[in-house]
Amino acid sequence: MIPLTIFFFKNCNTAKKGTSFIKTITSYLSYQQLHIEELVTLCQQQNQKAQFEVYNRYCKAMYNVAFRIVKDEHFAEDVMQESFLKAFTKIDSYKKEVAFGAWLKRIVINYSIDFCKKNNKLKSDDFEKNLYKIEDKEAEFTEVINFDEIKVKEVLNAIQSLKSSYSTVLTLFYIEGYDQEEISEILKISYANCRTTLSRAKESLRNKLCEI
Repeated sequence: MIPLTIFFFKNCNTAKKGTSFIKTITSYLSYQQLHIEELVTLCQQQNQKAQFEVYNRYCKAMYNVAFRIVKDEHFAEDVMQESFLKAFTKIDSYKKEVAFGAWLKRIVINYSIDFCKKNNKLKSDDFEKNLYKIEDKEAEFTEVINFDEIKVKEVLNAIQSLKSSYSTVLTLFYIEGYDQEEISEILKISYANCRTTLSRAKESLRNKLCEI
């Protein structure tokens, strides 16, 4: 993970050479006491100390979100960094209709998926080929996996081992908490397409977990 000071001084225009490191860090301490909505308001005023504090609070969680999708530590760092820069650039569009963390996570997820598509890690064909294969065995597809008997790490590893389209929809559904309508919007696929892909992904996950 890139140190916070490197991120800040690398990406903030007002960082001056020769500025006392101790004085700079000390000036941030008061920002740690602010509520996130207060920090967002300051960020909308281009306050870079507030941006630093927001980054400090969310970088680890957003890195994990990116990593679960791009599946590479180096690329996850890049995606996370670029997502923060994009978020600060468009922060005026944040209307407080959802929690700031949820708004930021959506940016990270969208950027992660775009990254995978650009690097051929996630192809639209992976979803489209299932479009006309919708089955009506909903009860079978929605069978609840008994996570109590399986370690969380084993479940996460099983999800990551699946094909990209399956691991992506399962990550968005089980880990990030999005419903099928939201997932279809994020992935830019039809609801029916999303439903079928998710159903088949669940089935693949169950088969994988049965091997443990």
